[in-house]
Amino acid sequence: MFETWQQSFIAILTLFVFIAFVKEWLSAELVAMGALILCMIAGVLPLDPDSPYNALKVFSHPAPITVACMFIISAGLERTGVIEALGNLFEKLAGNTAKQMLVVMMILVILLSGFVNNTPVVVVFMPIVISLCRKREYAASRFLIPLSYAAIVGGTMTIIGTSTNLIAAGISAEQGYYFSMFEIMPLGIVFIVITVLYMLTLGPKLLPDRVTLATLIDPASQREFISHAFVKADSALDGTLFTESPLANMRKARVIEVLRDGVRLATPLKEMTFEAGDEVVFKGSLDGLLGISKTKGMDMRGQEEQQASLGLESLRTESALLMEGILGRNSSMVGKSLKEIGFRQKYGVIILAIHRRGKNLKERFEDEKLAFGDTLLVQGPAEQMRQLFDEKDFINLSEPKHTELRVNKAPIAIAALVLFVVASAIGGKFGLPQIPVVVLAMTGALMVLATRCVDTQEAYQAVSWKVIFMIFGMLGLGMAMEKTGLAQLIAGTVVETVGRDHPHLALAAFYLLAAVLTEIISNNAVAALLTPMAIIVGHQMGVSPSPFVVAVMFGSSASFSTPIGYQTNTFVYGAGGYKFGDFFRVGAPLAIILWITASFLIPKIWPF
Repeated sequence: MFETWQQSFIAILTLFVFIAFVKEWLSAELVAMGALILCMIAGVLPLDPDSPYNALKVFSHPAPITVACMFIISAGLERTGVIEALGNLFEKLAGNTAKQMLVVMMILVILLSGFVNNTPVVVVFMPIVISLCRKREYAASRFLIPLSYAAIVGGTMTIIGTSTNLIAAGISAEQGYYFSMFEIMPLGIVFIVITVLYMLTLGPKLLPDRVTLATLIDPASQREFISHAFVKADSALDGTLFTESPLANMRKARVIEVLRDGVRLATPLKEMTFEAGDEVVFKGSLDGLLGISKTKGMDMRGQEEQQASLGLESLRTESALLMEGILGRNSSMVGKSLKEIGFRQKYGVIILAIHRRGKNLKERFEDEKLAFGDTLLVQGPAEQMRQLFDEKDFINLSEPKHTELRVNKAPIAIAALVLFVVASAIGGKFGLPQIPVVVLAMTGALMVLATRCVDTQEAYQAVSWKVIFMIFGMLGLGMAMEKTGLAQLIAGTVVETVGRDHPHLALAAFYLLAAVLTEIISNNAVAALLTPMAIIVGHQMGVSPSPFVVAVMFGSSASFSTPIGYQTNTFVYGAGGYKFGDFFRVGAPLAIILWITASFLIPKIWPF
């Protein structure tokens, strides 16, 4: 089947990459970059600067650079409060019915996602939607999947709406096939109309009623408090191991942390020995905390005497908050267990339960490796909670996040986006020069940085470097497939299978292949691999490659059937308490409808 050893090598390597993505042996960017490095080591991709297949050329490819700049421009809109303002507008326009709330939410999210990175859009809207659902006693699970789907189809309106569009457009531009800013909008609008109508008609019948983590806890048990006390110098606790002290056997209260000289001890409680002056933090019911170890027949005075006999001097008591948070893709906690992090000692709060991939873990999860999309039910004092959610490892689902925004710079951030979009749209028209999209994106990013809409540190944090390096790696693998002739071989097989006289069938097959692959691996990886192949298929069939590229764009964005193919799906997966099958039940019919629609309309809008 394969003509050279290099084709065999790249075919096996590509298969291994796909399996590694699905099995999650390593993070996606490590797998992709590892594949690129192996291509260099094997000599498939040379380092000769004069070679058109120089491996290092992927690092100057315009697509990932444009994607990185769009992350920064989106961060400018987020830090200046533009996205939050639209989220607040949604809260005002949500109306009094569930249907009106759904329509307003989807319209606003669609409009935003057409021009900015859809991840921060979903991150901002999630807690607002959940908060409104709590107030109105709606099930949040009936709104969060539509939220993600709206963000996905909104991105199909423009070339900059999603990174997959930028990747496909960037690769095709290198081959001489250019897409303007709004060229794909006609089909994008059709996708949007179908998705909104679907969620208003069939959606309510298919969407599940799921409970979030907070509802799993008995409301009576939520009324718990945090209390602080000091160890006296002459107490029996001074020099006593925690496990040998009376505090280790309390029923209605328990020690959650110990501070020494104002610093939280990292030593596990089982190994900790009390010292005079230690500040002991308890959590429990109010009656349990008032006396620490209340016994029958004791009054308030008796409890105070018993507390004194333990050598504890009362300090203060405060209410413990119960909140939900979700781990973002760039969280430093991903890949570590609560025990490895020393979560309780580090943050001064405790984890009550974890929701992961349709399961609610309430016991024995301390050794579980945390993953992107995990939803954690956290309890602790207000100040520690604030510090925890300010560290950017968590996205607060219990209440909308309010940070200090640079609202006075909002017009500048909006102007940067508008100028970028307008310049891209009119470039090459009215006698104006055609400026490459990557140059315009870099200019927009520089504008929001130079005007301090976003500072440099925030810009570095805004860019999803895992995504960028995964794109670099997959572009390298795609280059290797082209250089070895494997891409041409696969494209030829496709052409022979469907016949040279049936480009419509080939287009439908390409869309379906992209849609299926993006459900199980990264949509960016799919776009990077399939776009060069789509162009080759068009050439071998003797027709324009543009319809095939569009099929890859829309197919690799059509992730509706699983929670792992698209980042916004993963976010709402944990937040809504969904099960894996919920996405397939709701999303598979929509994906099929859009596939049929695209297969029919793409050749009409972009003739062969």
